Amino acid sequence: MRNLPGRDQGAAGDAAAERAEEPGRRALGEALLEACSETRASIGMLYLPDPARRVLHLATVCGLSREFALPWSRVGLDDPIPVADAVRESRLVWLGGMQETARRYPRVGIVLPYDFALAAAPLAAHACDRAGPTGAGLVLLWPGSHEPHLTDRERHSVESACIRLAHILRQAADDGRPIHPPAHPVILRPLPPPTPGPVEAAVAMAFIRRLPGGNCALDLNGTITFITPEAAELLGAPVSRLLGALPWEALPWMDTPTIEDHYRATAISRLPRSFTAAAPTGRYVRFDLFPDDTGISVRITAVTDEPVPPPATAAPEEPSPSRATALYQLMHLAATLTEAAHAQDVVDQAADQLVPALGAQAMALLIAEEQRLRIVGYRGYTAELMAHFDGIPLSTDTATTHGLSTGKPLFFGDANELLADFPAVQILDGMSAWAFLPLIASSRPIGTLVLAYARPRTFAPGERAVLTSIAGLIAQALDRARIYDSTHQLARSLQTGLLPHALPRIPHLEVAARYLAAAYGLEIGGDFYDLIRIDDTTVAAAIGDVQGHNVNAAALMGQVRAAVHATAGAPPAEVLARTNRLLTDLEPGLFTSCLYAHIDLAARTAHLATAGHPPPLLRHADGPTEMLHLPPGLLLGIDPDASYTAVEITFTPATLLALYTDGLVEVPGEDLEEAIAAVAARITGTPEDRLLGDLADDLIDHARSGAPRTDDIALLLLRSQSHSGAQP
Repeated sequence: MRNLPGRDQGAAGDAAAERAEEPGRRALGEALLEACSETRASIGMLYLPDPARRVLHLATVCGLSREFALPWSRVGLDDPIPVADAVRESRLVWLGGMQETARRYPRVGIVLPYDFALAAAPLAAHACDRAGPTGAGLVLLWPGSHEPHLTDRERHSVESACIRLAHILRQAADDGRPIHPPAHPVILRPLPPPTPGPVEAAVAMAFIRRLPGGNCALDLNGTITFITPEAAELLGAPVSRLLGALPWEALPWMDTPTIEDHYRATAISRLPRSFTAAAPTGRYVRFDLFPDDTGISVRITAVTDEPVPPPATAAPEEPSPSRATALYQLMHLAATLTEAAHAQDVVDQAADQLVPALGAQAMALLIAEEQRLRIVGYRGYTAELMAHFDGIPLSTDTATTHGLSTGKPLFFGDANELLADFPAVQILDGMSAWAFLPLIASSRPIGTLVLAYARPRTFAPGERAVLTSIAGLIAQALDRARIYDSTHQLARSLQTGLLPHALPRIPHLEVAARYLAAAYGLEIGGDFYDLIRIDDTTVAAAIGDVQGHNVNAAALMGQVRAAVHATAGAPPAEVLARTNRLLTDLEPGLFTSCLYAHIDLAARTAHLATAGHPPPLLRHADGPTEMLHLPPGLLLGIDPDASYTAVEITFTPATLLALYTDGLVEVPGEDLEEAIAAVAARITGTPEDRLLGDLADDLIDHARSGAPRTDDIALLLLRSQSHSGAQP
């Protein structure tokens, strides 16, 4: 049963909802079949919005097997997928062929590197959900023989189909029976051909048996639905074992990605296809595939004049990985690129994985910067050669810069082809074939990917589409990572600019301060610390944490520091009260925790007050470390009349006071007090004469080595001394 938000929870409720929606679902299926018929599309898919409203679910499919449909059964509205763009932007998306698909939608091009045309169109948003901006979507695929442009008649038919489907959805909603996405896509069976009479069937079978070789039929799932004894003999298995089975499951020698890929290409592109395979008999067998909307007819013949050669001791040309092997590695690359946070991560992952995945012998990744192409990564080339080509002006007419101006890839199967287009080129890399692929992100070229091969090579259309898709994936990941890097640097520069650049040196007081940014995310934290010199024997220390992780939090942190500075020297309770009144007057909409300490080294005392901040830790001379339970105070910025209470403690020589923000002690799933006690125990176990800078590094390293952190850490350590001490 479905388990989607907003649906009835009980099984009885789900069953009732299913029955109520059945007439509408049936009408949708009929309308989808009609849409395919009118537009002459070979495949139709209808997407319905999830009640959560940021996801589209594949509801109904025709002309496609369940195996093909399932990977596309859930599409996020923000995914770079045609139907998501169509629904989100309320526009028709048209892809005229394999090359255009690979260039504009690399993820689709990688998974489906086949020749087809595609249209994705939105249905009226109010047809599904009157309260929201998202709606349903229709996807239609045409055979690879389709012209690269959508005709006016086809466009009109697509629009009419969307109107009909939207009307069905709207009518169901008006009747109180809204149609929701099913738990699994509904696969519509193609209409069966007319059933022949006995005489006609006998004549058809006689005709089939007179044909040379053997014949069989596959449905859209690839299952063998009919096979002649002659075909079974060529395949080396009885009819009983083959009928109703998938060829690559029933016959071990056909269990290769290449053979299955031929079927996939035929089923998606609806184009005839031929290939040969080595049968166990020691001879090649030829397969000719002829598809339509109901299945695939296969003619099987023996290639009598082409025996299977023995294993070669040396390959005449550089081996090329099979598509299935390459796709496995490239899908792994795609997943890795998704997780790459920094530009150098993208460069390293692409460089390490592309060469072995594609059978290339060398690659170079170049980025456009300041009107020049800079080499940011390479494999298989020497550093000296890369230095020679680094910094090529973008105005130079070369194969490397060509894609930046045209957005189109270049493929050269040998040196003659390269020299024909670029006569002035100097071939210095010792390679014999090249692919120059523009890196395009957000519709703009940002660089070039160069792949080089040691031997001449024919770049088939499918391989060109795959390579173009790979370049698109790298470009998107690299562009995203470069934005991350620049934004991250800007954010950290702003934040560290608001923190103290240096702490004042106070006689008889050893001080160490550390700040560590969160492990994840671009956002700016609001953690801060400060040390303020009042006079030669008096100092104020403050630490705090502004709610939120954004520019507003960082700006408020700067205002809190300024307010504390302005009132430093007054009693701690008064400092917090004044700062609180300032924040409430500003009405920032953010709250701040803060702990303020007034330390009198001459009197050997310290007065502390807190505004909702984690408790400080105090290590006594030659003694344990304890948690100081200060009188609780309200967070700053909530109530302008809030009052705070200070506590006096002794601060004799060798006494250590540790102030910190919650990032040091908060660990998901762990008790906060236990985590604070663990930090206290770590301080207690440190030799008394250890420099505070070393202790601060140890505490930060310990926090960093645990569970991944999602918060910044600020740490301020203060230790009274009998004599002047170092201040790391």
